Amino acid sequence: MTAPTPDSSVPPTAATAVRLDLPGARPVMHRDVAANGARFHVAELGDGPLVLLLHGFPQFWWTWRHQMAALADAGYRAVAMDLRGVGGSDRTPRGYDPANLALDITGVVRSLGEPDAALVGHDLGGYLAWTAAVMRPKLVRRLVVSSMPHPRRWRSAMLSDFGQTRASSHIWGFQRPFVPERQLVADGGALVGELIRDWSGPRPPEDEDLAVYRRAMCIPSTAHCSIEPYRWMMRSMARPDGIQFNRRMKRPVRVPTLHLHGSLDPVMRTRSAAGSGEYVEAPYRWRLFDGLGHFPHEEDPVAFSSELVNWLKDPEPDR
Repeated sequence: MTAPTPDSSVPPTAATAVRLDLPGARPVMHRDVAANGARFHVAELGDGPLVLLLHGFPQFWWTWRHQMAALADAGYRAVAMDLRGVGGSDRTPRGYDPANLALDITGVVRSLGEPDAALVGHDLGGYLAWTAAVMRPKLVRRLVVSSMPHPRRWRSAMLSDFGQTRASSHIWGFQRPFVPERQLVADGGALVGELIRDWSGPRPPEDEDLAVYRRAMCIPSTAHCSIEPYRWMMRSMARPDGIQFNRRMKRPVRVPTLHLHGSLDPVMRTRSAAGSGEYVEAPYRWRLFDGLGHFPHEEDPVAFSSELVNWLKDPEPDR
C-alpha cells in the first residue's frame, strides 16, 4: 500500500483517507452499520467468532491492520470499527461520554448479527472496552485491553499521581477551547505524527504509516470529535454525571480479561495500569511487553498478535 501524503490544501474525505486495504494489498470489506442512533464505519476480515477491535487516540481502525490478518488466519471474524467522530463514522454534535460511546460499541456488535464479541481496545478504545464489559456484560465474551487502566484506576491516577498527571499533559491541554483542534490539523496533521513517534518505544512507526494517521485526522471535524471524550473525562470529575459514572464502574468485570502494557509507555505509566485486576471477578492475565511504548500492537505486531490469539484460543485462561 502506498500511504497518502498529507496535504493541508486539500481536505481529505473519509472515503479516500480511511477505506484502505491491509499491508500486502490484502483486501478487507468496508461497510457502514447503524447503531445507537449513528452510522459507524467498520473494516472486516475473516470468518468465525467475532473479535471487535477498538482504536485509541490519535488513530482509527487501521491501527489494527496487523492483528486483523492474524485473527482472520486464526479463524476469527476480525472487525475494526471507527469510533464515533473518527475515520469513516458519523461526526455527531454530542454523545462523547464513555457510557454512550460504550453503547455505540455494543450496538455495533448487535448490528453485525452476533450474540457477543471479544472486545480488544487500545488507549481510549480500552477505556471504552472496560466500560462496555461493565454496562453490557452479556454482549462481551472476553475482554482485552492495551495501554489503559480500568476507568476507576485512571481517574485515581489522574487525581493523585503527579507522575501520571505530567505524563498525560496532552489531556489537560485538550481542555482549552479551539486551540487543540487547530494544532492537530496544522501542517497536514504534523502533530499527530509527532505524538505517535514520541509515545512509541525504540521502534516507532514508519513515516508512511504516520502519513496515514495524519491524513485521517485532517478529515473535517475529526480533530474536534476525537478530543471530546477527553474533555468529558476531565470536566465531569466533579459533576454529577461523572460521579455517577465512576460509581457505576464499581461493578466488577465478570468476563476473562487480558491486560497488555508496554514497559516504556510514556503516556500511561505501568504503575497506573497495574492493579486493574482488582475490578475483575474472572480470570485476569497481566502481560508487560518489555521495551515497548504506548503502541505495542504496532511496535511489535508479531508478539502482540501471538499473545492475543493464544489467549483467545485458551479455553480456560487462568489468573
